[in-house]
Amino acid sequence: MLFLSENEKKQWAEFSRDILKENIPPGSFNGDVRENLKSAFHFYTGTLLAARGKNRLAVEWLRSGALNEEDGLFSSTFLLGFLERHNGELIMPALAFEDPRPFIHFANVPVMMKARRNFIRQAGHTLPRFTTPVSFMDIGCGDGALTVRLLSHLLDIGRIDELREVLLVDPSEAMINLAKKTVTDTFPGTLVRTENCRIQDISCRIDHRFDIALSSLAYHHMPAVDKRTYISQLKPWINHFLLFELDANNDSPELYSPELALSVYQSYGRIIDFVYAHDAPVDVVTDCVDSFLMTELVSIMTQKRGVRTDYHMLRSQWNDLFSSQLGPEFTIRCDSTCYADEYLALFTMHYGRGE
Repeated sequence: MLFLSENEKKQWAEFSRDILKENIPPGSFNGDVRENLKSAFHFYTGTLLAARGKNRLAVEWLRSGALNEEDGLFSSTFLLGFLERHNGELIMPALAFEDPRPFIHFANVPVMMKARRNFIRQAGHTLPRFTTPVSFMDIGCGDGALTVRLLSHLLDIGRIDELREVLLVDPSEAMINLAKKTVTDTFPGTLVRTENCRIQDISCRIDHRFDIALSSLAYHHMPAVDKRTYISQLKPWINHFLLFELDANNDSPELYSPELALSVYQSYGRIIDFVYAHDAPVDVVTDCVDSFLMTELVSIMTQKRGVRTDYHMLRSQWNDLFSSQLGPEFTIRCDSTCYADEYLALFTMHYGRGE
């Protein structure tokens, strides 16, 4: 993952103010930008212009940036395609997760499948052996596939002998209905309960202990201050917290900041590249990009904190949060990489109650 120096953050912000004020096209810009970040700077400038309604100039900057993109990082190219499909406007085209199919396609991209397998293996290594029937909570369960694979693995390797209860939490009605069927069909003798809402809506009314709580690419949908609040509310009711997340700097940076744009340029550009590389019908891939990933990207790049939908954090920030909100009763059991390249990382984190 690439980062900006403090001086570069100030320079990029100053450059962007001049470009917006004077409507400077890319061919007339002569600011000093680090060579390997020029495409990212063009993406930053293009998103700023598009967010301010200067769509024609935004396209010029994105096209200029796209000419220099390489190494599987084509964020300006992808955003240009998105703008062409949406009348040149940087607007959210859909409510993410309203339809489960785009997410299901995303979850079956080979890189994501490999990362999920690593997550399941790492969780199996670090969780203890449970000698009584297990209660399990999935926060942001999606289609339920990861819950089934994780619990099946824990049963297969003897970490779990029996399931008592599975609680599925997700704000998407379509997702929660699919997840309930998936889990019930796999574990027909287990009590499967659902909450069609966000964890924020129920964390204060949980009334019994869960042995394991899982959150896979879900807890980042709230800013750090809310993460702290709801982790604290969960603390009395869980023994182990498993996190599968994206390592990205999308929480603390403010809207329109250079550091937020650089983080999005890397993380979403890399993920979208994986989605396009996965063999599938064009309409399915486009739906996955526009109705899921681009919906999140546009929210991050155009909506202020507290309104936007996504707040991915760096691993160090997650560790600080868990240590402060779960400690000292909980200790870190695992902090392992599930997938990583120069621009993108997915990781497993496990905090467990001391026993």
